[in-house]
Amino acid sequence: MLELLGEVLPYAVTIAISPVPIIAVILMLMSPRPHGLGLGFLSGWVVGILVVTGVFSVLAGILPDPQDSAEPKPAVVIAQLVLGVLLLLLAVKQWRGRPRAGDQPELPKWMKSINSMKPGAGLGLGVLLAALNPKNLLVAAAAGLAMGQQGASGGTMVLALIVFTLISALTVLLPVSLFLLAPAKATEILDRIREWLTLHNAAIMVVLFAVLGGQLLGKGLAGL
Repeated sequence: MLELLGEVLPYAVTIAISPVPIIAVILMLMSPRPHGLGLGFLSGWVVGILVVTGVFSVLAGILPDPQDSAEPKPAVVIAQLVLGVLLLLLAVKQWRGRPRAGDQPELPKWMKSINSMKPGAGLGLGVLLAALNPKNLLVAAAAGLAMGQQGASGGTMVLALIVFTLISALTVLLPVSLFLLAPAKATEILDRIREWLTLHNAAIMVVLFAVLGGQLLGKGLAGL
């Protein structure tokens, strides 16, 4: 169990400290419908991560084994190489698109409509960002593949998947919890966090994608 969690912990941390969902949930908590939007987004975020990671872990588990059982599955190796290259390309794209000195970082256009969103939209947006956003999808897929090829029992796999999802969702869960417990104090703290994440979003994602992409590419090359 601990070995399995150690294998996927970097992926969980990458998802957890991705700035966009954190900024999104903070904006929701500062909107006219903070409770409905915040809790809806959190629920969708958890479901999205759980489903994507679970699907890829199942796929990795049912892929045919190589003749030498000590070798990684060929399909998993290919997937690792592809995901590694894609993450490195995302790192390059993020770096090239970073705000220049003196420029004001721009948030995604959909964030400007958060104030007018209804609670159901928060749930849908959480699922969308977790399961269909290419950046998050690649990381969750890589985590699922890493889980599935470990050959753990069903119970261990389910438990590891739950722990992985909780760690991945922690940075969305904490702002929502803080707001529910102390809304007045939370607003001030969360606004400062939002400003810092908006300013450093590109740098954070470049480092994360480069490290994970290099790690996956190295694993894939080692399995050839």
